[in-house]
Amino acid sequence: MSDQSEPGRPDPRLSAVLGERRRLIDLAYRLLGSVADAEDVVQETYARWCAMPDAQRDEIASPAAWLTTVAGRVCLDVLRSARVRRERYVGEWLPEPLPDATEWISGRSDGAPPDPADRVTLDESVTMAFLVVLESMTPAERVAFVLHDVFRYSFAEVAGIVGRTPAACRQLASSARRRVRAAQAAPTPRARRVEVVRDFKRAWEARDIDALVGLLDPDATAVADGGGIVDAEFRPIRGAGRIARALADIAGREGDLTILERTVNGQPGLVVRQGGVTGTVMAFHVTAGRITHIWAVRNPDKLRSWPPGGTAVAGARTVDSSTEG
Repeated sequence: MSDQSEPGRPDPRLSAVLGERRRLIDLAYRLLGSVADAEDVVQETYARWCAMPDAQRDEIASPAAWLTTVAGRVCLDVLRSARVRRERYVGEWLPEPLPDATEWISGRSDGAPPDPADRVTLDESVTMAFLVVLESMTPAERVAFVLHDVFRYSFAEVAGIVGRTPAACRQLASSARRRVRAAQAAPTPRARRVEVVRDFKRAWEARDIDALVGLLDPDATAVADGGGIVDAEFRPIRGAGRIARALADIAGREGDLTILERTVNGQPGLVVRQGGVTGTVMAFHVTAGRITHIWAVRNPDKLRSWPPGGTAVAGARTVDSSTEG
């Protein structure tokens, strides 16, 4: 890039480009459901920027728009290839769960503190329930919907990324929106969700099958993702009774489990540790005061952003109904 700043001073244009990293990570995670894949996409995007001749970079009127276009196209390619990879995935595939920002780790071996730009911004568009719905969409639907409805890009801008007409992108987003609406239920107040997850934790620790059944919707579904690396049910478990018995069996079989209340993808969740090692991160969907979905991520490759175990990171926030609105 041409140095248009004064000698000895950093190029403000380069700083602006690097300042887009957090937004690109946010976009790529929502599109891919994986922090590792999101980081790879952003790395590839910046590599393409740096590979351009200075004169070509200087002709780009909006570097931020250019970076978004490239990142979106790379994500689209990853999503298309991911469908093939997931056909070979062992068991159920779930998005990578995210810790609260105070607990985030980057997996660095040098012990350096995590870069804030590596953290995904937590909001309603990263809840596990929302990401699971995104997984049901075609790659083009997912990209069009996330770019337009979540990041507020115009359909003309989306068209340049997806490679279709603005009208076609509008249809893609509309189809995706219908999927989201069909999966949504009446919202449960956060304080109530905290209470339900806390009661679930206590009932599980006590191996109280009746209490667990009472907290679960009769048609509840539990999905576990072990990736073929650790033990996990290959298929969803359906029905409150079956889920409760399976949980009680786990608690009885694994005697040294520690269950902690934690924020998972911005929502009340649980972290299960065994022998001081984080082995499972659980996210929940609560409707009308009962748990309708449980997503349990056990694949260790998807738990790299979480503290490995032992004492929680200093300042780590647990879910507390007295502090959560």
